[in-house]
Amino acid sequence: MSITIDEVRGFIRQLPDAAAVAQVQEAAAKRLGALDKAAYAGIVPGRRARLNDSLRPALLRGLTGTVQERNRTGSRAGFILDEESTRRLRTDPRNGEPGRPRYRIPEDTQRFRLPGSGIPVSCLDLVKD
Repeated sequence: MSITIDEVRGFIRQLPDAAAVAQVQEAAAKRLGALDKAAYAGIVPGRRARLNDSLRPALLRGLTGTVQERNRTGSRAGFILDEESTRRLRTDPRNGEPGRPRYRIPEDTQRFRLPGSGIPVSCLDLVKD
């Protein structure tokens, strides 16, 4: 017999104190982590991916490249743009004011690594090779 979400909510409402609710929260967080890990298991270094529409800033959406190392928690990954996406980003008028781009990409750079702590893995859609 399956338990319904309404039964779960009712159970939580009947918990006696904050400590008991915190235990439920901890269990839910662990389960969410396991689900995320399974959902994004294929996002590994070397795989080609596209930056999806949930990523901000919007000027990065649709660019393609190669997944690099994931962070310690696995929630983010380094990302190197392919040559075409590097060119698109370099010339995109949304990339800051002339002479003051948000992403400074030298003309001789063929593949640009996006700076920062990585791209959220939920913002990467794998591309079939």
